[in-house]
Amino acid sequence: MKRSKVVITGASSGIGKATAVRFAQEGWDVCLLARREALLQEVAAELQTGDHLLVPGSYDDPARLQTVKEVIRQRWGRVDALVNSAGVFAVADSLDAPLSEWRRPLDVMLNGAVLITRTVVPLMPEGGRIIHITSIHGERAEQGSSAYAMAKAAINQYCRSLALELAPRKILVNALAPGFVATAMSVVNGVDELETAWFRDNYIAGHHLPLRRAAKPEEIAGVAYFLAGPDASYITGQIITVDGGLTITF
Repeated sequence: MKRSKVVITGASSGIGKATAVRFAQEGWDVCLLARREALLQEVAAELQTGDHLLVPGSYDDPARLQTVKEVIRQRWGRVDALVNSAGVFAVADSLDAPLSEWRRPLDVMLNGAVLITRTVVPLMPEGGRIIHITSIHGERAEQGSSAYAMAKAAINQYCRSLALELAPRKILVNALAPGFVATAMSVVNGVDELETAWFRDNYIAGHHLPLRRAAKPEEIAGVAYFLAGPDASYITGQIITVDGGLTITF
C-alpha cells in the first residue's frame, strides 16, 4: 500500500512536533523541517517506523529549501501534504522598535510560508493539501505584537489566494488559527503566560475563555490531520479557529 507523504515545518517542538507524531501514527511518512537538528533527531526517534526525512535548517532560507526539494525528489518523488507550523514571536513596539527587530516575524513567517509553499507545490500531485498554522492574532490586536499579528493575517490571506490559484489542480489550502496553546511559545521573556495571575484571572476564573484552559498541541495536530484527510475534501480557503471559544466572547 502506498504511504502518504507530509512535510512539516517547525517540527522540533510544540504544534509541529505533535503534528509529526500524529501523522506518523496514522501511517504517513514525515519530512521533519526545523532549525534545531538535535531536537529534530529526538522527534524522529519518537515517530512510528516509516520512510521519514530529517532536514534541519531555516524554512525561510531559499538555499536550504532547495536542498529540501532535492532530498524529497530523490527519496519520495512527491509530497501529499504540507503543514507549515513554524513560527516566531517577537514583542516589538510598533513605533519605537528598530525596524529590523519589528520586521522579524514578517521576514521569517510570511516569507517562510511563501518559500516553503513554492518548494513543495511542484512536488504535489492532484488532491494535495496545504495547511498553514496561523493564529487568532490574525484577526485580533495585542500591544507589542503588531508585526506578529500582521504576519499571521497575511498568511491567512495568502491561504485564500492559494486556494483559488491551486483549485484547478485540486490542491486544497486552509489555515488553522489556534488561541492559547501550551507550547514553548507561551514563554515570553522567561515567563510562561499560562502560569500567570493574568491568565488565571482572565481565562480560567474569568469569562473570556469558555473551556477555561489552553489547548494541548495534540488538539491542534488532530485538526491538521483532519484537513489532510478524505473527510475534508470540500474545504478550501478557510481559516479554521481552534481556540476553546476564546473569540466568541466579549
